[in-house]
This record gives sequence, structure tokens and C-alpha cells, in this order.
Amino acid sequence: MYRRTKKTSESRKRQIEAMRRGKDRARMEREAPDYPQPLPELRMRITVERFDFGREAHTFELLRSRRVDQFRVLVDGKPWTVAGLARVLEGIRKATPRVLSDRACY
Repeated sequence: MYRRTKKTSESRKRQIEAMRRGKDRARMEREAPDYPQPLPELRMRITVERFDFGREAHTFELLRSRRVDQFRVLVDGKPWTVAGLARVLEGIRKATPRVLSDRACY
């Protein structure tokens, strides 16, 4: 590597400082960005109704949490977990019992 002189180093520092000031000035002259609206408290509601063994209904309320891709989940008004949509749907799938088909009885 070549050695840099003091003159070159100072010139480079002045150039970088001038570019930084220009960049700051341009940023301040632009309009402020539009920020998205804050998310509502209740983000999603999933209602599951089953009629296999009588009428059974459950309501899953997915509420806002600290992360955008996570929800605080209430099942029938009681807290269940904090999870993403895939994990909530997995819980619904696992909670529903399997039912034999009509052909299985023969």
C-alpha cells in the first residue's frame, strides 16, 4: 500500500464531510415518509363450528402483539398462546378429533 500524506487525508476528510452535509440537506428537504396506520387490537377472528357430535362452536381471537407476524390468541375469551397464524391453524387441526367414514363400518 502507498502511504497517504497528511494533505491527502485532510482533503479526503473534507470531501466526506461535504458529502455528508449534502446528504443531510437533501434528506431534510424531502417530505417525511408516510408511516402505516397502527394495527387494530383485534387483528383476526376465526370461528370453528363442528356438527359431528352435536353443535360445538369455538372462537379464536387473534390480537395484536409486539411483533407483526405474531398474535396473542384467545380461545372463547380465555388466553391460549402467542403464536403465528400457521401455529394457530396447526392447533385447530390437532384439536379436532378424526371421525370414521361410513365405509369404515363395513
